Amino acid sequence: MLKKIRVSDTRPGMYIHEICGSWMDHPFWKKSFLLSEDDEYKTLKTCGVQEVWIDTSKGLDIESASVVSTEAEEKQKIETELLEIAREEPPTVPHVPIQEEIAKARKLHAKSKAAVTSMFKEARMGNAIKVSEAAPLVDEISQSIARNPEAFLNLARLKTKDDYTYLHSVAVCALMIALGKQLGLKGQELKDAGLAGLLHDVGKMMIPDEVLNKPGKLSDDEFNLVKEHPRRGWELLQGSPDITDVALDVCLHHHEKVDGTGYPERISGDLLTLFSRMGAVCDVYDALTSNRCYKNGWEPAETIRKMAEWQDGHFDKSVFHAFVKTIGIYPSGTLVRLKSGRLAIVIEQTEKSLLAPVIKAFFSTKSNEPIMPELIDLSKSQESILSEEDPLKWGFDLKQITGY
Repeated sequence: MLKKIRVSDTRPGMYIHEICGSWMDHPFWKKSFLLSEDDEYKTLKTCGVQEVWIDTSKGLDIESASVVSTEAEEKQKIETELLEIAREEPPTVPHVPIQEEIAKARKLHAKSKAAVTSMFKEARMGNAIKVSEAAPLVDEISQSIARNPEAFLNLARLKTKDDYTYLHSVAVCALMIALGKQLGLKGQELKDAGLAGLLHDVGKMMIPDEVLNKPGKLSDDEFNLVKEHPRRGWELLQGSPDITDVALDVCLHHHEKVDGTGYPERISGDLLTLFSRMGAVCDVYDALTSNRCYKNGWEPAETIRKMAEWQDGHFDKSVFHAFVKTIGIYPSGTLVRLKSGRLAIVIEQTEKSLLAPVIKAFFSTKSNEPIMPELIDLSKSQESILSEEDPLKWGFDLKQITGY
């Protein structure tokens, strides 16, 4: 049985099914493991994580009655909250069909990767970031997001372990702009949000590659070194001409949490600006959905549910809700099972409901074989989504199916 408990109630011999929080917040690289009495136990107690899921069928049970929640209770809570978000004001409708924008977005994505790679390599050599060269790129990404946000966002999510650091910055830039639009930001504020997203992780250029790309568990010293990247990036950006206060703020504070348990300054509440709260959500979402050198990314819909589970204390609730409305409860790229038994991939959101996106059905679970692909707008159909599915379970390459 899965139980969520406080870290203070853990003991050696328990089987940790999952740590409640982004893997960026702790040095463990394995999702599940038997908790031993060595440094592993000490690290769990001191790394700042508040709660974990334990599997009592594989390890010791909790001795006291202080269980935070069971799996069924947690699932019902999250589904209820997401349904409440879905009943709120629907997302903004894209102005251009995704099929029309994808070619432009693909060229812009390649251009963005090259530009950010060049800028970050300059930073690695200790040279100042040229904001005047980054600003036009942010404008182009903003224009693509205005035409159809999901075209560029879908491409930005597809990255390899080798180009993660650079494309993560491009993705967070796009997510910050899309979220900013949802929150009503315009003009210079929207540009500032995008630039902040583009530069938020520049401090990672100051971290040795052998630590940043280590394929296994980080030592305490290595983890503490990685946690220095916000301050190192902030120090680097201060020497850049025309750098904005928003970019400096998000660079320094994108790993802070609203309950004050983040880093590097452990600030909380009203001391965190809107932009830093936006940065925290966008950074975590893209990191969790990306393949890393030590861990494969989660599926988009699973990530949204995990973030909803952690949001109390981690994220600003209103910003997180706006983010969900920005990318959907079933984000583009999510594999879903339909009421008819077909499998489909989510293509883009619709005006009517977050629960009724445009999907492409392509596989029958009843006959267990591919079918003629069919594009369906669920807001105009009797068909509906039953659940999200794991592509690995079915052996699908969703990139081939979508053509992105």
